[in-house]
Amino acid sequence: MITVVIPTFNAGAGLAATFAALIPASVEGLISRAIVVDGGSTDQTHAIADDAGARIIHGQKGRGIQLAKGGEEVETPWILFLHADTILMPGWEVDVRSFIAAASDQGALKQAAVFRFKVDEPGLRPRIMEKIVALRCALFALPYGDQGLLISTKFYRQIGGYRPLPLMEDVEIIRRIGRRHLSLLRSSALTSFARYRQDGYFRRIFRNLTCLALYFAGVAPAKIVQRYEK
Repeated sequence: MITVVIPTFNAGAGLAATFAALIPASVEGLISRAIVVDGGSTDQTHAIADDAGARIIHGQKGRGIQLAKGGEEVETPWILFLHADTILMPGWEVDVRSFIAAASDQGALKQAAVFRFKVDEPGLRPRIMEKIVALRCALFALPYGDQGLLISTKFYRQIGGYRPLPLMEDVEIIRRIGRRHLSLLRSSALTSFARYRQDGYFRRIFRNLTCLALYFAGVAPAKIVQRYEK
């Protein structure tokens, strides 16, 4: 019923945990297959994906490019796009199955859903970040890619799928999906706090907000990525 698409690049540190969270749904038959679109990893990414039984596609590095490439290969009715460092919390498959069943019963297959945002770090700052993300989703219906994206394949094709952008591919596709077609699931996606520890909490948040502001101001993603990677 669902194909999981995961873009990777040297994702060996967290990829096994990402796959482990998918096992219950695979056993139940909710997940039919997993596709890993790799951008040239030199660590254990390939071995981990192979052990998990995933199909590995090799391509150009770039999350938007990789997501678009993986989406082209899907043949199941639903697609679940996940980042390689995202771990779905226990019970997520029950939530997803209910969402799919409701959409099918209503004949409303122009539907997509994302998970609630949760960070794998104790303390006050991660909890504040979770609240900020929840507020952004409630006010602007603007989740990011680390919250996953569950979407009917038919709807995904209709809107043109992911664009092979160097940055902001998650924001761009959410804008095309539209608020009325997007649901927030009750279950959470646990994302790594490592990038915030490495770059500095406030520095990373400020950089992300700056990039988002530039995107909405009409600056091309290719130019924004130059600032993002500084």
